[in-house]
Amino acid sequence: MASDDSLSNFFVPITSYSSSEDEDFYDASEETSMSARCDEDATNAAEKVVSSSSITEDVPETSSSTSADMSNKLMEKKIDFDALYEDNEEEDLGSVEGHGSVISHLLSQVKLGMDLTKVVLPTFILERRSLLEMYADFFAHPDIFVNIADHSDPKDRMVQMVRWYLSSFHAGRKSSVAKKPYNPILGETFKCYFDVPGLDDSLEKSSDGPVTFATKGQLSFIAEQVSHHPPISAFYAEHYNKRITLCAHIWTKSKFLGLSIGVHMIGQGCVSLLDYDEEYILTFPNGYGRSILTVPWVELGGSTTISCAKTGYNANVEFLTKPFYGGKKHRITADVFQPNDKKAFLSISGEWNGVMNAKWADGRTEVFVDTTSIPIIKKQVLPVTEQEEFESRRLWCKVTAGLRFKNIERATDAKFALEQKQREEAKQRKADGTEWQTRVFHEVGGNWIYDRPLEKRLQLEKQQRESS
Repeated sequence: MASDDSLSNFFVPITSYSSSEDEDFYDASEETSMSARCDEDATNAAEKVVSSSSITEDVPETSSSTSADMSNKLMEKKIDFDALYEDNEEEDLGSVEGHGSVISHLLSQVKLGMDLTKVVLPTFILERRSLLEMYADFFAHPDIFVNIADHSDPKDRMVQMVRWYLSSFHAGRKSSVAKKPYNPILGETFKCYFDVPGLDDSLEKSSDGPVTFATKGQLSFIAEQVSHHPPISAFYAEHYNKRITLCAHIWTKSKFLGLSIGVHMIGQGCVSLLDYDEEYILTFPNGYGRSILTVPWVELGGSTTISCAKTGYNANVEFLTKPFYGGKKHRITADVFQPNDKKAFLSISGEWNGVMNAKWADGRTEVFVDTTSIPIIKKQVLPVTEQEEFESRRLWCKVTAGLRFKNIERATDAKFALEQKQREEAKQRKADGTEWQTRVFHEVGGNWIYDRPLEKRLQLEKQQRESS
């Protein structure tokens, strides 16, 4: 009998569609012509994430005989959707050369530089979570983030800001497996919080904050898909007690580059330190899916910046793509400058998913960030059945189960039902002459701002105290 590593053979829908402005809301194919392939090992692996004592749902039977065999074995059990999302194992893609017909179909649709919004993409790049949840991984080291507010010197604050920024990308890529998260649906949201190592636990709930089940001593995170065309995600994080927030928006624009797919991350983030009345504006690197015809892998590339208008401190960061011949993957360099200086007082180099070393202007050197040794803090999310119907894990739970258990009809039917509902709602809005109303973010001058940021709520609290 094969080991659990045979999960790499799990069957999923053969094609994936990106979101578009019109009536297409695809991320998985509605074609069901190929038979599902499930074996005893797949069933055993599925049962490992099945529990009758947690958040559950019956496994549906399918028309495919082999899929039906697996479903029948599980009919007396329940799917624990929360366990599915906590299962971080991602099967190795291996070479895609065996998917010749899928690749040929992809290549027949594209030209160099073409926007991939409406292009059929192979399903083997699907990751079992939404892009909104992936953005939460920017805060997988919440202690590094909140520590920015602890420094009294603006120079030290900028250095810590750069340290958090450089450490924030590796957790979103759990492995070298090149997969793409679900395209969020318009109005979809994701909420979570992080415990912060080294801080005393606070029992006082942040009842008016973005995550009402979090306390004021935890780092809260909320994200929303605020636009369908162009696809824009907005997200906000705050630590009440440290009085630090981040508000950001990212428009993901994909292009076909020949042997690669490029995803341009258009947008910016703003970190606010309320006690110092400082704002740090930062930008994001592009992502690339390389070697799409052989063994796909992911890298980051491009120039980004971090700047504080009030203090004048700023940093330039370069995510270096691997040369065609030779060279290393995932290289990064950064230079940090004092106000009005053209020579950096701090230079950093290394790998954004490994070790980064610092060299100071006085000649000192040190390890600046070692992502291989610092623990990733697990995000805390409400159980699926306690989530609202438009929250990511609840929206996608049946699709996730289908992908995990290699059940093509389950994944396809669940995804199609979700997409059909979106199409019908979009048609109805068009017929009524109404526009979509965002849930917790609003647009201001091209930026997407959280409706109830910490600064606004603290001002309201102060006014209430003064009037009482």
